[in-house]
Amino acid sequence: MFSPAEIVDISIDNGIKKIQKPLTAKLILGFIGGAMISLGYLAYIRVAASIPADLASVQALVGASVFPIGLIVILLAGGELITGNMMAVGIAFFDKKVSFKELFINWVTITLANIVGALFVAYFFGYVVGLTHSGVYLEMLVSLAHHKIEASWVQAVISGIGCNWFVGLALWLCYGAKDSAGKILGIWFPVMIFVAIGFQHSVANCFVIPGAIFEGHATWMDFLKNFVFVYLGNIIGGSIFVSGFYHASYKHH
Repeated sequence: MFSPAEIVDISIDNGIKKIQKPLTAKLILGFIGGAMISLGYLAYIRVAASIPADLASVQALVGASVFPIGLIVILLAGGELITGNMMAVGIAFFDKKVSFKELFINWVTITLANIVGALFVAYFFGYVVGLTHSGVYLEMLVSLAHHKIEASWVQAVISGIGCNWFVGLALWLCYGAKDSAGKILGIWFPVMIFVAIGFQHSVANCFVIPGAIFEGHATWMDFLKNFVFVYLGNIIGGSIFVSGFYHASYKHH
């Protein structure tokens, strides 16, 4: 592993590189990012749905253990995920290597591409293929979606903070690891834990809530209200609790 002080510099460099990618690359990689996170969530539903409800903690652990495949693909194979960019581009901004305008444009671009990727998976793989269309899979999809929708705005923001504190740390450990096995382990555990706890991830919610909408069990207004507050929490979790804290600790000029 690199030291935390070295990871700060690696993270800043990665944030700068994210800004410099051409628009076409950002859109394609953002689509991949949204799709991969959603496929991780689809895997969660497929492996955990048949576990009895009175074993809820086992259900959560089994589902959470497969969910990290999405971020592993994004970080090792290539992909852009807004929750990761909140950390990486955020720390480059704190280090004055990236302007606020550049950060803002990057976040908006990647967010929109992530949403398209997530909706693609929810509609085509969930609804059209039928993987979330019936039986225990539909029940679990609707249950997960409603649990997120029913959170108050305060709960959604705070849950979003918890989620992206862990996702930001997953990036942090991935950047700090020196080989692919280390990177996979560094990503796996923080992501597994945020999912097992039940924290809310704005892009994952772009899969599960629209998935429920396509099945007739939620509305687009439900989705929008949830997304705004979880997204705000994700910004705070990634940009302040990871980038802000570590930048202040290791770049104290």
